[in-house]
Amino acid sequence: MAAARGEFTSRFGFVMAAAGSAVGLGNIWGFPTQAASNGGAAFLLVYLALAFSLAYPALMAELILGRHAHANAVNALRLISPGTLLRRIGVSTGVIGLCVASLILSFYAIVAGWMIAFCLASIAGLLGLEGFAQWLTSFGAPRNITFMLLFMTLTIGIISEGVSEGIERWSARLMPALLVTLVLLVGYVLTLDGAMEGLKVYLLPDFERALSPKLIIAALGAAFFSLSLGVGTMLIYGSYISDKENLPLLGGMVTLVDISIAVLAGFLVLPAMYVALHNGVEIFTAGGTLISEDTLIFTVLPELFSTMGTAGIIVSITFFFLMSIAALTSSISMLEVPVAYTIEEHGVSRKKAVWVIGGIIAAISTVILFNFAQLFGLVIAFTTRYSQPLLGFMFCLYAGWVFNRNTLLQELRKGNPQVEQGLFWKIWPWYVKLVCPLIILAIFAQSLWG
Repeated sequence: MAAARGEFTSRFGFVMAAAGSAVGLGNIWGFPTQAASNGGAAFLLVYLALAFSLAYPALMAELILGRHAHANAVNALRLISPGTLLRRIGVSTGVIGLCVASLILSFYAIVAGWMIAFCLASIAGLLGLEGFAQWLTSFGAPRNITFMLLFMTLTIGIISEGVSEGIERWSARLMPALLVTLVLLVGYVLTLDGAMEGLKVYLLPDFERALSPKLIIAALGAAFFSLSLGVGTMLIYGSYISDKENLPLLGGMVTLVDISIAVLAGFLVLPAMYVALHNGVEIFTAGGTLISEDTLIFTVLPELFSTMGTAGIIVSITFFFLMSIAALTSSISMLEVPVAYTIEEHGVSRKKAVWVIGGIIAAISTVILFNFAQLFGLVIAFTTRYSQPLLGFMFCLYAGWVFNRNTLLQELRKGNPQVEQGLFWKIWPWYVKLVCPLIILAIFAQSLWG
């Protein structure tokens, strides 16, 4: 069954695909400013601790469930459920997860389209096509829809080729390109005036804030969401892993790559912001906090690049190319969630499922664009602030409370016969059963009541 439905052919391919799913736009634009606004290196230390104490165990829950079932989230939760009620709840959780993944992709495609447009705008500026460059960076329906459709077409093209020829093949190309681009940008930005001030803000710890509830909850949320947990992306990738692989080792590698790239992004974004400040660009909000998210990416950094002359154009092209890759490696995992379900549950061919579902998501994106002020923020809040934590909570409950312990152990033994003697088996089962659900509920409560 696993071979017929596709399988990752190498450990490197899986790690690149799973890390690509985890490394998204939020890692590069959100994490660094979040760290700087919450005690610098103090936040980093707390984040690193929580990434391995929360994100890694929750990631393992999805990977183990996926490989055991060699099926989509709906089938996986149904398979391990002993009774009718639990099966129904599991199926509902899986279906909601694929709907949430589709909604995330619907707004993600819009933002990713902007990234491609800004990258092309920099190229147009280099060629002296100022009018075209201005159109590419203006907020208008024709530009927004054109580049959203372009991004969705790229995503659909990769997914339609299947697991090994599509997801694995392109992740193995795109992720090294992302890493090389990020390192080159970091190396260049650190040579600019003002960069060291940003580096100090990022790396000098404010230990008085290290144990504050606000910082801990912020780090919890960053750790959980940085690994793309809660919507079944890691579960479906886990279902494509060979039974010969050591799952705890693979999960650790994915976590390490994801965290490393998020931390490395801090060496780019924070110094770049203070280079912008040195060049006369405002980087603080009216409340005195660092500007982040879309304002940072589409206003502050372009203003910085414009002060750097020709070098700024080259840096701008490289930066938005980096962001486009980060978006694409995440989008292919989001689209695979509903596609895998449709193929396995309804017997639809892969290409038909990909184009139909991709078309539906593109239609939702178009509706959001025509009602941008009302829907864009609402969809983001509904999916990432509320739905993801609750779905992650359910996956942990099923892995910790519903999944038969002996079956779970047999699954882990497939790739590691001595797993029972190791630290992972001594800690993970009770940890994912008791600790992870409580921590995820804390994140959800924080999102509700601030």
